[in-house]
Amino acid sequence: MDFKDIKELIRVFDKSELNKLRIKEGEFEISMQRGFEGGVTAVAAAPMVQAQSPIQTSTASTSVASTPVNSEDKVSASLNGITINAPMVGTYYSSPSPDSPAFVGIGDTVRKGQTLCILEAMKIMNEVEAEFDCKIIEILVQNGSPVEYDMPIFIVEKI
Repeated sequence: MDFKDIKELIRVFDKSELNKLRIKEGEFEISMQRGFEGGVTAVAAAPMVQAQSPIQTSTASTSVASTPVNSEDKVSASLNGITINAPMVGTYYSSPSPDSPAFVGIGDTVRKGQTLCILEAMKIMNEVEAEFDCKIIEILVQNGSPVEYDMPIFIVEKI
């Protein structure tokens, strides 16, 4: 099951009246439950070999905990350029550590596969990589801020 299938599954579950859903496909397993701890939706996805780590978010947004996301950014058009959106719920970090320089800055030229930022979820650091060569026009999120699934985090100009 690829990342796009998981995103679509989450959207359908969020709009449905189902309270629980569990799917196994080979070594991959995903479980979703609504109404956990006062109306919170919990989602867990991991290969069956590893322990599952549920992520709890509000019912307005749902996320997936799995192996680190590699360039699964959703890209959509905007007025000032192209936005690179958060592939998951988490905390945005512009650098690998507080003492390190930021991965990218406004005006930087980025190559495909280059790390743009880190999104932390459940103490797992997930690198967000560029899907194409681009120039950073604007960074829409401040370091240490929470981001929602599909929230725009960068405005870029495709090169």
